Amino acid sequence: MGWIKKTGSDRVLLAIMLLAAFLYGYGIWNDQYVNTYYTTAVGSMLQSFHNFFFASLDSAGSVTVDKPPVTFWIQAISAWIFGLHGWSVILPQVMAGVGSVLLVYLLVKPTFGRTAARLGALAMATTPVAAAVSRTNNIDAMLVFTLLLAAWFLFRGIQRNTTGSLLAAFALIGVGFNEKMLQAYMVLPAFYFFYLLAAKADWKKKTGILAACTAVLLVVSLSWAVVVDSIPANKRPYMGSSGTNSVLNLAFGYNGVSRLTGDRSTGGSGGGGGMPAMNGELPSMNGITEQGAAEGAPGTADGGQVNGAVGQNGTGDGGMPGQPPGEGTGNDGRPSGADNGRGDRTGMNSGFGGGGGGGMFNTGTAGPLRLFQSELSGQASWLLPFAVLACIGLFANLRRRNFTQKHKETLFWLAWLVPVMGFFSIAGFFHQYYLIMMAPPIAVLVGAGWSQLWSLYRERSGWLSWLLPAAVLVTAVFQWYIIHPYDDTIGSGWSFGVLAAGLVVTLLLVVLKGKEKPFVYAAGVAGLLALLIGPVYWAATPILYGGNSMTPAAGPDSGSGFGSRSGAAGSGEFPGMGMNGSGGTGPGRNSTAGVNENLLAYLEQNNDGGEYLFAAMDYGTAAPYIIDVNAKVVILNGFNASDAVYTTDSLKALVESGKVKYFLVSSGGMGGGRGGNSELTAWITENGTEVPAAEWQGAETAGNSGTLYEVTLN
Repeated sequence: MGWIKKTGSDRVLLAIMLLAAFLYGYGIWNDQYVNTYYTTAVGSMLQSFHNFFFASLDSAGSVTVDKPPVTFWIQAISAWIFGLHGWSVILPQVMAGVGSVLLVYLLVKPTFGRTAARLGALAMATTPVAAAVSRTNNIDAMLVFTLLLAAWFLFRGIQRNTTGSLLAAFALIGVGFNEKMLQAYMVLPAFYFFYLLAAKADWKKKTGILAACTAVLLVVSLSWAVVVDSIPANKRPYMGSSGTNSVLNLAFGYNGVSRLTGDRSTGGSGGGGGMPAMNGELPSMNGITEQGAAEGAPGTADGGQVNGAVGQNGTGDGGMPGQPPGEGTGNDGRPSGADNGRGDRTGMNSGFGGGGGGGMFNTGTAGPLRLFQSELSGQASWLLPFAVLACIGLFANLRRRNFTQKHKETLFWLAWLVPVMGFFSIAGFFHQYYLIMMAPPIAVLVGAGWSQLWSLYRERSGWLSWLLPAAVLVTAVFQWYIIHPYDDTIGSGWSFGVLAAGLVVTLLLVVLKGKEKPFVYAAGVAGLLALLIGPVYWAATPILYGGNSMTPAAGPDSGSGFGSRSGAAGSGEFPGMGMNGSGGTGPGRNSTAGVNENLLAYLEQNNDGGEYLFAAMDYGTAAPYIIDVNAKVVILNGFNASDAVYTTDSLKALVESGKVKYFLVSSGGMGGGRGGNSELTAWITENGTEVPAAEWQGAETAGNSGTLYEVTLN
């Protein structure tokens, strides 16, 4: 383990990791619920092993979340050790994010050298979307760490010709499948290609090893799915968002092909179906959009009511909360369709590649230049022009008899990056934070590419020697394009400062070309560091302006949008002080208002030994009781509109068993307005007795509105 001692002695690396820890972890203790959908599941998982294994959303094991369980297992273990808090479920992602920075360093250093490894690690640490998503309990930071660890085992296995390391690499991709399903497979072409390219073995051996690796990949990937699908449906939870109560359908449907096509119907028979594909348009909504909050916003129903009150996240005229179209109100009371002092970035024509609209999830217009449009460019594309020009330098000395390890590893990272970029350029359904998948290859290509461009700059006299100044200049101009629309919010000093820094360094590199001066090397390093000013600031925006735990994204408007948890940029609040004054973080979903102590006291006094305190129509109503007081609550509806979690017959059987008798029916919330919800609500109202509000409600607020029913069947 000598590499640990050597790595630990690199003080620059330690400083970079501390920077990452700050960007990813500062202020997470202020976030109470984070992504409420996932935190509710963690709370339920702590209540029984049955719930833990299946990643059940509710205490009764009625329905699972819409992702596989590995990341939630890790979060539940963290919560078991430290207690269930917002920060305790975020902590694993913070550690995974910092671990990813270390892995980039370890992957780059052996071939490209220590300086390249440091710069690659720094680029990874300051990728804005990596900072934004690592501060939440969303899955992607853990997925990227898992895939980078797989890449480390792949490189190790090829270098040492050890089959065990190769099998471990593909097994880890299988683990990634059990974190976020087919998204983990986006790197598979790079793994297969690199092994065939770099392994020192004949084709017969290569074929056999890849066959074994593929078998391990499939066994690990499908292990949980096969076990779950083989269990009778009445012995396990309904598979959330699957449509057919099947893990495999969830993997290859909603979490697979649907991400590409944008068709989020799950093929189930439940009411509501799925929302049509969108490309810059929002469909009309009746109660709640299909997938509004697990990875989107808390939905609203009945004209913008959340649990019977106006949703705090804001409502719009046909738009998602806090999102255009429409002029609904955001969580700071400002019009959510306003430009936030930076131009209408969700509806503007976006310069590079055109494209306005941005779609429901602000992901721009599909096309070859989508990742350069204003909606997405600020997340992971900051250094993309530098990486492209760096690749030219990396392959400049490529010859048939000069095919080096540097060339092979560069091809590996390109084989990771290009398919990911291609997918997100045309995909119909994804969120901005998915772009963290681009962060590792860009970071590596930037670090390794700078090293190569510096060598060309110092050693060559031809056109290749001008690649470094050109890369600095082009990237600085592109970064000005990213920042400039926010000038009215953050001041024009940032955009023009970044541009000026790039111009100055470019000029220095031109003037010093060919001169043997001691500070020439410093000028070369400064060229890349100047290009990190913008990304560092953008990575810090979730701290400065507040973040969004439901759909995290970086930028001065990081606190606005779906499920925003603090004041939006330009709201007039002091940067870093969200609505709760907590330094930029707050509840992951503001429509979850907390526990109604009057209701809790009434239910505990009158429960008569039922296993579950009460049943709620949606997870937003149940969440604070499961999370804050560890109450056992039944959630009657799944997240997706086609999930038929309960029927009237199964609900009747649940009541007859004596496990639950109180039902809190809200006039909206998640799942509101769809057919299954209406049928269950009708059954409850027909068979139950309304409890007078004066006995349990207290002063009516958004958090305790609704109607409480007592249902007893003889």
